[in-house]
Amino acid sequence: MSGDLLNVQGLKTWFPTASGTVKAVDGVDLQLNRGQILGLVGESGSGKSITGFSLLGLVDPPGRVVEGQIDFQGENLREASPERLRELRGSRIAMIFQDPMMTLNPVLKIATQMIETVQAHKRVSRAEARAMSVAALARVGIPNPEERIDAYPHQFSGGMRQRVAIAITLLHEPDLIIADEPTTALDVTIQSQILAEMQKLTAEMGLAMIWISHDLGVVAALADTVAVMYAGRIVERGTVDQVLDNPRHPYTRGLIGSTPMANDRGKPLRQIPGAAPPPLNRPEGCPFRPRCAHATDACMAEPAETTAPSGHMWRCFNPQGDAE
Repeated sequence: MSGDLLNVQGLKTWFPTASGTVKAVDGVDLQLNRGQILGLVGESGSGKSITGFSLLGLVDPPGRVVEGQIDFQGENLREASPERLRELRGSRIAMIFQDPMMTLNPVLKIATQMIETVQAHKRVSRAEARAMSVAALARVGIPNPEERIDAYPHQFSGGMRQRVAIAITLLHEPDLIIADEPTTALDVTIQSQILAEMQKLTAEMGLAMIWISHDLGVVAALADTVAVMYAGRIVERGTVDQVLDNPRHPYTRGLIGSTPMANDRGKPLRQIPGAAPPPLNRPEGCPFRPRCAHATDACMAEPAETTAPSGHMWRCFNPQGDAE
């Protein structure tokens, strides 16, 4: 299976340290088509955000992508020059960060920041760039965008700042947006508004999106397909219905079982026992084995991918759920 927009094969991003090599991303495969939303889920430290940074070439030294292929519209980004990556970032591929202040400069007006973003990739006048910026703010639901564009970031609420950050990513109508938990710090009402906005924009503009999150409820409401990460690898992948209605990997089942919606009111939440393994001391074989109630001696070896005719994939010697 390959995506017509993005096709990632065998991606490995490692960080050398004095104590050894941290294999933050250790052989990830991803495929994405135009107009599709992929939810990338897992616990903190599973490698989700590093995967997103790796796709954009934003991994800070000493970390680096050591292996794998990243094909974006048929172009291998691992072979792209720094100049070419800068050209693609912001124009064809954009990123929304968890904290909008990673995008916004607190001492500059929104107008200044958006106009500079437009003119970094397009030869247009300042007036034309401002008009494009106002239109982008209106698109994400900022009221009175002609006036609000002259405000500073601190004059917006947290939800509105995130909308401004999203507007900046949409300025050049990118083909792919990588969203790194952009609604985590927002209240439920604002979160649902932004999710609805992103769904609408994806449908209207035909762009694709990778939505990185630890919140399965958000992914269920937003995404078309889901990839579950654990210890630097994809352990299950499929459509939202396949993964959430019939999870095959015990880790996926544990994540779903840990959510409030999967538990009876008034009863303790069911948690996955233990904690994710330290990146420098991952267990032999299946990395989930020490926490898994279904582990057997076979799990001392590394499980290979199993893919059902439906396209549902998992890495497990003892898959749960209904056979496919």
